[in-house]
Amino acid sequence: MDVHTPEAAPAPEPVSTEPVGHDGIRVDISEHAAWHKGSAAGITAFLLGVLAIPFGVFLAIRGGVLLDAGDGSGGLLLTLGIVCVIVAVLIFTMFTIVAPGQTSVRQFFGRYVGTVRSNGISFVAPFTTGRKVSVRVHNFETNELKVNDSDGNPIHIAAIVVWQVADTAKAVFAVEAYTEFIETQAEAALRHVATTHPYDEPDPGELSLRGSTDIVSSELADEVAARVAIAGLEVLEVRISSLAYAPEIAQAMLQRQQASAVIAAREKIVEGAVTMVDQALSRLDDEGIVTLDDERRAQMVSNLLLVLTSDQRATPVINTGSLYS
Repeated sequence: MDVHTPEAAPAPEPVSTEPVGHDGIRVDISEHAAWHKGSAAGITAFLLGVLAIPFGVFLAIRGGVLLDAGDGSGGLLLTLGIVCVIVAVLIFTMFTIVAPGQTSVRQFFGRYVGTVRSNGISFVAPFTTGRKVSVRVHNFETNELKVNDSDGNPIHIAAIVVWQVADTAKAVFAVEAYTEFIETQAEAALRHVATTHPYDEPDPGELSLRGSTDIVSSELADEVAARVAIAGLEVLEVRISSLAYAPEIAQAMLQRQQASAVIAAREKIVEGAVTMVDQALSRLDDEGIVTLDDERRAQMVSNLLLVLTSDQRATPVINTGSLYS
């Protein structure tokens, strides 16, 4: 007796291990011009469509009358009338109007076929759908972020980003929503740049957020531009609009800045006072007005420095006796 051996089950198909995400599938598309005719051809086609509708209706009605009368030519007229109406409807679906600063991204049953940038009425390929994309200059201000600078001090910072769409195909197909995308990426870039520089008082050769605003803004613009290039967006300018210490350390940092200002002012006062005392003693010696020994010279230097560096007005004391009494 033959023993039936069951066939082995087919091996399962291997599961795809292609990476998804940063190194995986990405929409790789670039803008190119769609087939279209300019305003003159578009207006001409529009007029033909307007004329074709009443003409087709007339032929259809005439053909129907002839068919009712038993005339065989009525069928041909009826067919021509229906064709004229269909052609007119088809022509009307091939129009698009593009305003200045706008574009029309065309798709043919889901396939990108190009972008129309010509302003006015245009005659495009049939059965294509369009999405309007603005190429005007936009700007927005990021939320005020609380970050730590390179010294670990908490600060509040915000920036204004000026941008526009450079590649309409990437803006539409490469990212989900390009306006939200650039806003999020701008805040991420701002947070990163703010953490790489101190708020103030940088080390030699280092940049500070408060003292090197133009350079930091340029660095921030480059980073935002690099982040949004995948979406076909172009960054024109980025400027820091708000910069301050966080409230919890603002008072302490204000006292620190005030102390630094006082020290710098005192250094200038002392430097000027020493210069004035040196000039005074030199003129006294050169012109022979008075001869001072070391003790009196030291006393005069002390008195002059006290008068010149004091915060209050000095009150002179007149000595009518001997210098040594």
